[in-house]
Amino acid sequence: MQPVLSSVLLRGLGALAGDPEIASVVTDSREAGPGSLFVCIRGERVDGHDYALRALEAGAAGVVVQRPVPGVPPEKCVQVPDALDAMIRLGANYRALYSPLLAGVTGSVGKTTTKEFCYAVFSAFGKTLRTEGNQNNEIGMPNTLFRLDKSVEYAVVEMGMQGLGEIRKLTLAAKPAGAVITCIGRSHLEQLGTRENILRAKLEICEGLPQGAPLVVNGDDDYLPGAAVRPDLEKVLFAVENPDADVRALDIVSGAEGTRFTIADKAHGSLPAYIPAMGLHNVRNALSAYALATRLGLAPAAAAAALANYQTTGHRQHVVEHGGVTVIEDCYNANPDSMRAALLTLKEYPVRGRRVAVLGDMFELGAITRQAHAEVGALAARCGVDLLLTVGGAMRTGRDSAAALGANAVHCRDKDEALARLTAYCRPGDAVLVKASHGMAFETILDGFYKAVPRD
Repeated sequence: MQPVLSSVLLRGLGALAGDPEIASVVTDSREAGPGSLFVCIRGERVDGHDYALRALEAGAAGVVVQRPVPGVPPEKCVQVPDALDAMIRLGANYRALYSPLLAGVTGSVGKTTTKEFCYAVFSAFGKTLRTEGNQNNEIGMPNTLFRLDKSVEYAVVEMGMQGLGEIRKLTLAAKPAGAVITCIGRSHLEQLGTRENILRAKLEICEGLPQGAPLVVNGDDDYLPGAAVRPDLEKVLFAVENPDADVRALDIVSGAEGTRFTIADKAHGSLPAYIPAMGLHNVRNALSAYALATRLGLAPAAAAAALANYQTTGHRQHVVEHGGVTVIEDCYNANPDSMRAALLTLKEYPVRGRRVAVLGDMFELGAITRQAHAEVGALAARCGVDLLLTVGGAMRTGRDSAAALGANAVHCRDKDEALARLTAYCRPGDAVLVKASHGMAFETILDGFYKAVPRD
């Protein structure tokens, strides 16, 4: 963050005595120091108000609070109705100081991967800022904006949500020049109830777009092609299957090192492309990045070539070769749509040996929890996995549906049993998919497997 007067940063929120210069905005009192502004956020386990005095003692120039804090001088304090909304406003005020070409990314599945494809493309044209990890909420997105400076030419900002109205706040702060909606899936059904409501929530990203901006949407999705958007926006469809899409992928060929295809662009013709990733879902993610970049004025050939610079992050379909076994690490998160994509990737992955899937519970599915897990198990069976190991109360249904179709499926009492069975079963030449919602902590299975199986 570049230093900025508090009167500029706090516009619309309040004022600090003496208009001090702010060098950083923090929500963790341990990061407070001279020139910082500490925003007191009340979480499930920790209330930032309890640490307001500590932040001031560390040199913070001021604190943002929702209620008076005993001992905090009024001149050092700005009281607001909602600290998270204040955080977004701070990010908006800071973002207004800079003018990068900023792209917004949202959707039920594939936001972070699409963001990384966008980063690969935009980075080929100039210095690019992107959301770190999946910091896409009311705290993470402003923190991304605080990293802007005059040297940043492009920015790719991911926007997530838990309910209606949240993306609206984020997009009005970020002011993207264009946006991507990856798909309308079934995650967040517990909070929003229907996919129609999820569509409404995702379309809120349009509210921050200027007149004439490109809105790039998945033409293979069953909701987005027909979704009504502002008439002054340029709606651009990308697809693998939809023949009417503006940007399509043709002649798709996958191998162990990645995927090659031809971009068929109604506006710019045919272009060769390569991505170091497997699966049609990743082809779609790449297409969306290309489509957004080109509709924002970047050179098509260079944008298509830059897709090859994509790199995976975290445990998102990260392929690791260990002891002769191919491990597809995909345990950062899971929902029915990403489970389907991962299993189809495993099915198509070229292997000499057998295919193994270790699957855990998917969270936040509400009333469709049982049905969704049963569908995943049935899909695993239809994909021909040689061994399905399941963990978690909900995924027991997945095991049952797979076994009913004749699959070799075992429900494990815990991750330790799954690790033991996986280690005993695997041999060089096999491919293993490890996937579950982040709260299942399946990375411990990966760590245990790598320790138990010797490297080549």
